[in-house]
Parts: sequence; structure tokens; C-alpha cells
Amino acid sequence: MRDDQATRSTSSSTDSSIRNIRLTVAYEGTRYAGWQVQPNHPTIQGEIERAILKLTRQEVRVLSAGRTDSGVHAFGQVANFQIDFPIPPQKWRPALQTHLPEDIVILESDEVPLEFHSTFSAKCKRYRYVIYNNLVDDPFLRPFSWRISQPLDAKAMCEAAKCLIGKHDFRSFETDWPNKATSVRTVTHLTVQRCGLDAVWQRSPLSDEPDFSISSGQETGKPCLCLEIEADGFLYNMVRAITGTLVNVGRGTWTAGDVARILHAQDRTIAGGTAPAQGLFLVRVYYPEIPESP
Repeated sequence: MRDDQATRSTSSSTDSSIRNIRLTVAYEGTRYAGWQVQPNHPTIQGEIERAILKLTRQEVRVLSAGRTDSGVHAFGQVANFQIDFPIPPQKWRPALQTHLPEDIVILESDEVPLEFHSTFSAKCKRYRYVIYNNLVDDPFLRPFSWRISQPLDAKAMCEAAKCLIGKHDFRSFETDWPNKATSVRTVTHLTVQRCGLDAVWQRSPLSDEPDFSISSGQETGKPCLCLEIEADGFLYNMVRAITGTLVNVGRGTWTAGDVARILHAQDRTIAGGTAPAQGLFLVRVYYPEIPESP
């Protein structure tokens, strides 16, 4: 995944008719080449901008909290765009939905100050990675999880993940370094826990206190492992690389000490593989309290 590097809005208009509309968006990313507009490929940004054009006859650029990659899903992506068009803020949600495909849903729409930028105003983001840890495949979960048939030790994975919490250089978990000015990020939350299918679709964050009394899958009704991570920013494929690394701990191949060694080595080649995109969900984006727009 990539943090959105969209250029800050250069609009300096003082025209009170210009509004900054914020959207909360959920989508299934299976058939899209990610968030960002790309030539000859369907994207989430492209579909939303096309819907705005159909509705208003105006071309606008829609910014996002983060550029999700091809095949990645979102429960709570946040986007914003500036426009001069007389639709009340809350009415943008149903108005745009009529022009969007079924796998992209506008959950909320409101108006925010012109200074609000969905990328740069964000304090932190939370992602969830879903592993379907079961011997037998499930065709209905295949687009939304990474199936691993070998038993995984969720407690060992969660313990090993603790060394990644805090402010670190996460270069070992960044594909094609360098992509940013710096690879330093601050992870404030990282857990791995065994979950039932209901938790997979939970739009709110999972419990910060995992229950490790459940050690195995299908027969207990908890066939999934959910990795949930929150940070002030993410590097390209950072969550998927962390997941691939911790899976090796769950298999018993590596230990918590190996994860700490990989972190400090700042070498992507010694970390685990990149987990498949379809198991990744953007859960929520957090912003400072925003004063009401006039």
C-alpha cells in the first residue's frame, strides 16, 4: 500500500460558494487497480470522479487518505474534493451513489473547512489483514483473505509483533525502497488474534486485548487470524510485508528475536514475503477534531 502523495490543494479562492466535501467510502477492491487513477484500468478514484462529473458536469480531483493498491478493500476510506455546486453536504452521499457501481459505496458525506486535506490532515490510519487459517478452502472468503492451511500460532505472532510497536525505520518492510523521504513511521497498535467470521467484517477496530485461549480454527468457530495495525503512516506494502514476516513466526520458522533482527537490519530481502493483496482492509482513518464549517 502507498500513502497518498497527492499535491496539496492550491486553491486560494475566498469565494464562499466553494465547498470542501468529505466522503467516507467503503469498497471491494477486487476488480480495481487500486485507488489512484491509472490509464486503461478501473480505479476507485476514477469511478468517483466520473460519478461527480455525471452529476455536476464538473471535473474535480478527489483526494484520499491513502492509496490502496490493486485488490485491497476499504471499510472506511476518506476522500475529499472542492466544488461549487448547490447540493447540501449530506445529499452528496445518495446523489453520487446513483452513479457508482455496487462495489463502491458512499457511507457518509459532509462539509469540512477548505483547509482540510484527507491525506495531510490525517493523524493515523488503521488496517486489518485477514488470514483464513483452515485446511479446507472457502470460495466465498477467497476474495477477502489469504488462506493458509498449516496451523498458525496467533499468540507467538502477537508477541513477536510487539517489537514493531513504536517509532522505527521500517525499511525492512518497504517494497522498492526508497519510496518516501523517510522510512521512519510510528506504529501505535499491532495485534494478531484468532477471530470468527463476524470479526472479519467488523467496521470498528477489533479488541486491543486478544483472547489466546482459542488456539485452533474451524472447530472453535474462529477460523481466521486478524492482524490489526495502526500507525501515523504506512510505506509501500508495509502491512503485507509485516504480515508475511509474522506468518513465519506463526509457522514456527522464526522467533520474536528474528523479527527484531529483521527490523533493525533495514534490509527487505531478509524479511518475509509480501502477503496477497486481497486480505487487506483499510479500516479507519483518524483526524483531529474539525470545527464546523460556516
